Amino acid sequence: MTRLLVKLLGFLVVSLVDSSSLSTNFLSVTYTVGEQAVLPCSWRPRLGALASCHVQWQTTASAAVFEQLGAQRWQAEGYGGRVEVPEEKLVSGDCSLVISDVQLGDTGRYESFMVVDGERSKKTRVFIQGVKLSVFDHKSHQVRCPGEDLVLDLQSSHSARVVFQGRNSSEWSELWMKGDENSLRLEKDPLKEQLTVKNLRRSDEGTYKVLDGHGLSISTVQLAVQGACTRVRVHDEMKSEISGDAIKSSCSLLLLCFGLVTSFQIPRLF
Repeated sequence: MTRLLVKLLGFLVVSLVDSSSLSTNFLSVTYTVGEQAVLPCSWRPRLGALASCHVQWQTTASAAVFEQLGAQRWQAEGYGGRVEVPEEKLVSGDCSLVISDVQLGDTGRYESFMVVDGERSKKTRVFIQGVKLSVFDHKSHQVRCPGEDLVLDLQSSHSARVVFQGRNSSEWSELWMKGDENSLRLEKDPLKEQLTVKNLRRSDEGTYKVLDGHGLSISTVQLAVQGACTRVRVHDEMKSEISGDAIKSSCSLLLLCFGLVTSFQIPRLF
């Protein structure tokens, strides 16, 4: 009911006239998947004062994204629970759109409008701001030793699966899907968006991709599994043992010297 009411107010009230610029200057903002994106917007420079704050956001393809009039809000499918224009900021002139847990699919050009009263009780949409949103996936390169664990940060609650491509392979295999039970080598953290690959082997070396439900990339991890780490640990242990032996030898030498000095001093006492 609320959705229909807002839609009627926004798009079907009497005659809705767009007052938009044909030569839109788009602001550019860049985020990585999972972050909170803010699409800047301020209506005061264009309108000065308003009797009511009725804001609309859409893509340049005229696809509605968000609309708000007072306590009434409408969000497009795919943005549900992720978009808002804070009301306390809106009434003071800030009509910025906040997109939580931003996704690769949110990339695009957005436009904001304020709906105002026009002549003869007609509603007019006044163009406010154009924003170009660019979203990129996370990329990293990690090095682990055989037997260690790899913790994959899933980055977002929209993470649906993890696929793997071996170092010398051209094929992708499915490693994990959301809802899978933990196994001996794969464990999903019950609280955090993290997946742990346990007891790494050389065959685990390659590329790991975290994908959303649409198959879009959320993160890419290049993993190298190197055996040199084991030798380094053994070398460190050997150095530690050598250092301990050296300390013990020094203490023994000091005790021996102390004993010799004492043996020379005792006859003099008599």
